[in-house]
Amino acid sequence: MTVTNPTPAPTPTPSPTPTVAALTAQGASRFLAQATMGATRASIDAVLNSGIAGWIDAQFALPRDTSHWDWLMAKGFNDAAVNANLNGQNGYDASVWRQAIAGNDPLRQRVSLALLDFLVVGIGGLNMPWRAFSMGAYHDVLLEHAFGNYRDLLGAVALSPAMGSFLSSAGSRKADASNGSMPDENFARELMQLFTLGVYQLEQDGSVRTSNGVPLETYTLDDVSQLARVFTGLNTVDFDNSTPARMRTPMRIWVTANETGSATFLGATVSGGGMAAVNAALDILFRHPNIAPFVSKQLIQRLVTSNPSRGYVGRVAAAFANNGSGVRGDMKAVIRAILLDPEARDDAAALASTTAGRLRDPVQRLTNWARAFGVTSPSDAWAIGDTSNTTLRLGQSIGRASSVFGFMRPGYSPPGTAMAQAGMTAPEFQIATEQTNIAYINYMQSLVGGGTGDVKADYAPMMALASDSQKLVDEVNLILAAGQLRGATVTAIRTAVDSIPLTANNATLNRTGAAILLTLASPDYLVLK
Repeated sequence: MTVTNPTPAPTPTPSPTPTVAALTAQGASRFLAQATMGATRASIDAVLNSGIAGWIDAQFALPRDTSHWDWLMAKGFNDAAVNANLNGQNGYDASVWRQAIAGNDPLRQRVSLALLDFLVVGIGGLNMPWRAFSMGAYHDVLLEHAFGNYRDLLGAVALSPAMGSFLSSAGSRKADASNGSMPDENFARELMQLFTLGVYQLEQDGSVRTSNGVPLETYTLDDVSQLARVFTGLNTVDFDNSTPARMRTPMRIWVTANETGSATFLGATVSGGGMAAVNAALDILFRHPNIAPFVSKQLIQRLVTSNPSRGYVGRVAAAFANNGSGVRGDMKAVIRAILLDPEARDDAAALASTTAGRLRDPVQRLTNWARAFGVTSPSDAWAIGDTSNTTLRLGQSIGRASSVFGFMRPGYSPPGTAMAQAGMTAPEFQIATEQTNIAYINYMQSLVGGGTGDVKADYAPMMALASDSQKLVDEVNLILAAGQLRGATVTAIRTAVDSIPLTANNATLNRTGAAILLTLASPDYLVLK
């Protein structure tokens, strides 16, 4: 294997970090809304005690929670005699909701699901047996590498059997002149377009490079075709379906299907085939100057704000390019840079801004409620299921995107709106329609009121406050909405709570439920500033 003329990658210089105001309970809750799948009273207190930087470091030090794979095995979903295990999706939804709601490593959970939003695999698109295990193993890859190095993550994603099935790189064969067949190009295209570089050349602050006002493309169709040659011959280590084992083991090269000739893309050449060529190709992408701003902006959008400033993107891209010790792609450095940046941490500036923040996506609204109010599943069944139905549920469900573009595109802007006219992006609005908004409220009303199966909340701490609408609404506002409900919204919710007499049957429970549901339905909550 040889490599020639790799693309150099400049190292941006980070900007000075201004100071922000002292941390408050509202600020801690706002931070947790960005860094976890939902705040709790205990986690707010923990952040106040340790500080945000200390809390992040403590999260980095936590061991992994029980893996999806181990949980599925422990629950017996590896029984091949059950057709819904072998050829269905048994156990998958339960495992992902269990971790998102009750996982003991909330920062890792949030980062892994942010990664899943653009390193997309959807369980419905897997053309293979043992789909729950395949998808669970892919989640585990993202969880394992969430605090690692992005280059290692790329390598694991490229060899994932689930990704191989979803983007049809598994089984791709070298060109055959006798029948005119060519290597499958799906993975090579999306690897560049969605996972590493994007379609246009970028400055290190994320702005698009142009020539005479025309955006400069990052790669060509020939680059895709050439890169696709590198990934030929990949497939699972064996084809034994009696157990799910092969769905977790990284794919290997089957030499008879692998292209060993040279492949030239992005101005660089690899040759020799095998895993050496795969790794060399991934190294070329990893050194490309686009990857730092491209990945950094995607993560900022998923965690903090849909419209980060160029300075914000540039500062995070600088951390991606160099963690301060000469290491490129250090996810811990990137996560710190995103969550500690003044654009993320200046609460007052964010609240006053017309461009800061993001619409909470539906899955996070559910997990916000669940984590805030101690939802458990005593049977460990976590019977929430698939929530992607757009008329009855959320219109979104973890790991159930129907295409590689996920549930939302990072550059989406609602057409005909002031946001579009201002050139702003609002990815989550792509799945926010009249239909899904109504379905969300109706579905959350049923969950808040009675849960589903044995998945139920513990409202006792809230019910202790229910006789005083001000204390109740203030506490719900803090934990769920980071104190961002406007005065008029608070007044309206308190009025609704007070309309339920304390002498009525189940008064404290119903007053509590009203405060929570009306907060979940309010625009002040839905848009996290």
